[in-house]
Amino acid sequence: MDMSVWFLMGAALVFFMQSGFAMVESGFTRAKNAGNIIMKNTMDFCIGTVAFVALGFSIMCAQDYAFGFIGVPNLDIFTSWESFDFSSFVFNLVFCATAATIVSGAMAERTKFASYLVYSFIISLVVYPIEAGWVWNPNGWLFTRGYIDFAGSSVIHMVGGVTALIGAALLGPRLGKYALNAAGEKVAKAIPGHSLTLGALGVFILWFGWYGFNGAAAADADQLGWILLTTTLAPVMAANVTMFFTWIRSGKPDVSMTLNGALGGLVAITASCAYVDAVGAIIIGSVAGLLIPLTVEFIDKVAHVDDPVGAVAVHGACGIWGTLAAGLFAIDGVGLCYGGGFQQLLVQLTGMTAILAWTVITMGTVFFIIKKTMGLRVGTEEELRGLDISEHALVNAYADFLTTPDTTAHYLAHTAASPSASESYVAPVPTAIRPQISSESKKFSKVEIITRPQLLEPLKLALENIGVTGMTVSNVVGHGLQKGQIGNYRGVAVDAPFVSKVKVETVVSLVPVGDVIAAAKKVLYTGAIGDGKIFVTAVENVVKIRTGEEGYAALQDYAE
Repeated sequence: MDMSVWFLMGAALVFFMQSGFAMVESGFTRAKNAGNIIMKNTMDFCIGTVAFVALGFSIMCAQDYAFGFIGVPNLDIFTSWESFDFSSFVFNLVFCATAATIVSGAMAERTKFASYLVYSFIISLVVYPIEAGWVWNPNGWLFTRGYIDFAGSSVIHMVGGVTALIGAALLGPRLGKYALNAAGEKVAKAIPGHSLTLGALGVFILWFGWYGFNGAAAADADQLGWILLTTTLAPVMAANVTMFFTWIRSGKPDVSMTLNGALGGLVAITASCAYVDAVGAIIIGSVAGLLIPLTVEFIDKVAHVDDPVGAVAVHGACGIWGTLAAGLFAIDGVGLCYGGGFQQLLVQLTGMTAILAWTVITMGTVFFIIKKTMGLRVGTEEELRGLDISEHALVNAYADFLTTPDTTAHYLAHTAASPSASESYVAPVPTAIRPQISSESKKFSKVEIITRPQLLEPLKLALENIGVTGMTVSNVVGHGLQKGQIGNYRGVAVDAPFVSKVKVETVVSLVPVGDVIAAAKKVLYTGAIGDGKIFVTAVENVVKIRTGEEGYAALQDYAE
């Protein structure tokens, strides 16, 4: 094989990984944000390329280096086109785009699109090029010390994972992600993604692209085979360990966690894929498979940082582990476990610490400035409606399908005014108030409430709190004089006359109809078009099929 051709083919595989990230992130989040995620993954590469052309590549691959710390830009891409190293530029560009796009998933569903573009530009312009130059430029201070990171466990994945943690922490959790239990403790609430199928497809695309990610820089065909073998063993073992760990602990193997496990194994082997044997790859992958569920739960349940796709665990934790593992399992008397002593491990620890410090300082500053100037987070109403419509005027990423209601906005049921979306609002768990039973009430009224799908959960809790314990919910589409909202698709206006709604029906007797209406209005009112309508009709009789009870008794669903 002509390895120079393979070098560019590998770069193309790395570029293809952008689609894998887009599928994983959109699948693991809600449908109302799918278009926004696709846009962010697209613009990561497009915005990042502009930054990398303008300055990033010249810093990273400069021939002149200041103290081994930063390259002196020569801007050869503009001044010496005929002698420019085209292959090196394309190769390094696609890796830079990968570092930038990791962050998208952790900050999904509540980040301003414009603010995200600013972040993407800056990380591609200076943050990534400087630390990548330390490791991969022959003049970089970590390169000269023998630091091992063949394809980027630390340079790309750890940097992306740590940046994701910083961004997600500064953003705060998605609305409805956390609640307070009876003891006043903050507990995590699940917000399932809309398509596990898309998520799985993304994982397999990433795995396929990873053979180029790790193997593109192989010196010859023999080394390429070696790299592809270790790049297979590690994710296989990681997925196995994650699956069995979740199976043993919870009684069922966790699908999404196992998919994350495979990615964690790929991240962990990336640093040492050309330096470890089969045994080392198996151990590295196995530890990564254990790190995934432990880190995901720690980030979510202990640190209370909302990471919808597990980016911090996959790229951050496994990137750190993979970097240190090179100092443990590198063969030929280099790694600690192969007779090399602590020297290589100390080099790995030093380099990893320096890259971590650089990332925390620079990206922490970038996100802090963006938050204080442009703002990082969209408003409450925009987040509830979804970033597709609020940020891109995209009515629905699945125009021919009826999406399921988003029921995570239950915090609204417990506050008269919506909190600022920049705050980490936590909803208390409600305690229902049961009315005193009196069989004298014989009037039955049916109340139909039609409103936005995302307000279903707060409405349900509000009705439960006044004693309404039975209700029927159905998906409907509404069409009023406002005719939905006009959007644009590929530059052409799109008229969306039908808007997704939910209809909640309940029949009450003891609970006054006025109380039901008041509770519903308090929760559903925003003042915007589409708050919904309430219909009240008289009911002659009620029959409970199971018991044959009629009238008032048929409405009761608990012991009197």
